[in-house]
Amino acid sequence: QVQLVESGGGLVQAGGSLRLSCAASGDTFRFYSMGWFRQAPGKEREFVAAISGGGGMSLYTDSAKGRFTISRDNSKNTVYLQMNSLKPEDTAVYLCAAVSIKVAVPRTLKEYDYWGQGTQVTVSS
Repeated sequence: QVQLVESGGGLVQAGGSLRLSCAASGDTFRFYSMGWFRQAPGKEREFVAAISGGGGMSLYTDSAKGRFTISRDNSKNTVYLQMNSLKPEDTAVYLCAAVSIKVAVPRTLKEYDYWGQGTQVTVSS
């Protein structure tokens, strides 16, 4: 079992930045691929970014490329999502997810086994 707790969300103006954190329980964090997803009101949950267990591989959705950076610190059991140049359309609940490594950087919801509760990100225009 892995428990995930997100933090770092908030209200920011367009063009601003936020860094989300996701702390994971357990001592085998490095054996889990990690992902960030988001869900806006009335919309389906969508993939944002993923990172491999060792941090050497990452994958982003097109809208996140060049603006967001996913990283992890395995010594702290934490994965991060640095979000720059935020836009109002980035407003959503952001959730982190984990899966014992099968695919290095999984990007679909069904590939992940564990989910956090999410943190709200609101970008004002």
